[in-house]
Amino acid sequence: MKTNDTATILMGMVLWAVALVVLLLLGLDPEDRWWIWTCVSGLGLGVFGLWYVRPRHHPAPLPAAEEPLEPATAVPPASHVPPVPGREPTGTVEDPNRPVNG
Repeated sequence: MKTNDTATILMGMVLWAVALVVLLLLGLDPEDRWWIWTCVSGLGLGVFGLWYVRPRHHPAPLPAAEEPLEPATAVPPASHVPPVPGREPTGTVEDPNRPVNG
């Protein structure tokens, strides 16, 4: 599911900023000042969220040695050496139902 994480975080930060301004204009009692710090914490976590989400939306380019392989090049090419007559290629599994020559 695709979402716009940056816009969501920014909207949350705007809401925390509006709440902070309203609380500062109201002039809260000393025992209710924790609401101000809640808004400040929300803004701080929003900044962290923007920093955390940014690398997913703008990934750094991979170095040339670490570039992903294309599906066609992910499988090594087949060897062009013809098989030797009378000898099976190495690394093959023998068929147990095949008759054994003497």
